[in-house]
Amino acid sequence: MKRSVVHHTFTVERRYKAQPSRVFAAWSDPHAKAKWFHGPDERSRDPLELDFRVGGKERASGVSKDGTRHTYDAIYLNIAPDERFILTYWMHIDDTPISASLQTVEFARDGGGTLLTFTEQAAFLDGFDGPASREEGTRWLLEQLAQAIGG
Repeated sequence: MKRSVVHHTFTVERRYKAQPSRVFAAWSDPHAKAKWFHGPDERSRDPLELDFRVGGKERASGVSKDGTRHTYDAIYLNIAPDERFILTYWMHIDDTPISASLQTVEFARDGGGTLLTFTEQAAFLDGFDGPASREEGTRWLLEQLAQAIGG
């Protein structure tokens, strides 16, 4: 196999009707996050593991209909409650690493709601994933978050 790496940085802004503390809690509370942070419904889901603290780990995984396991593993590097968090994460398909990323999520008061700014710096490995699908997946997850918190 020919090895490759594609680097890409993207930012997505999304406004929510809820206050920053509520949007932040949807990321930091394991029960709240499990409601929206998962793959497509046709994929099975293992229980979300979330230890939301600096140095804490997170794991989300599931199996698609074809039997392929998709795994997300993260470590939290910085947390400023209700303002931001920074984590590093990597993804695998079965035992094959497909990407490694640094992610920053910022929460700012926006009138009566929240402006969320999501920035990811990613390294996509060996052609298994790429910038377009990651950005699309991120936007989909942020919409799932909106539905979970009521806008």
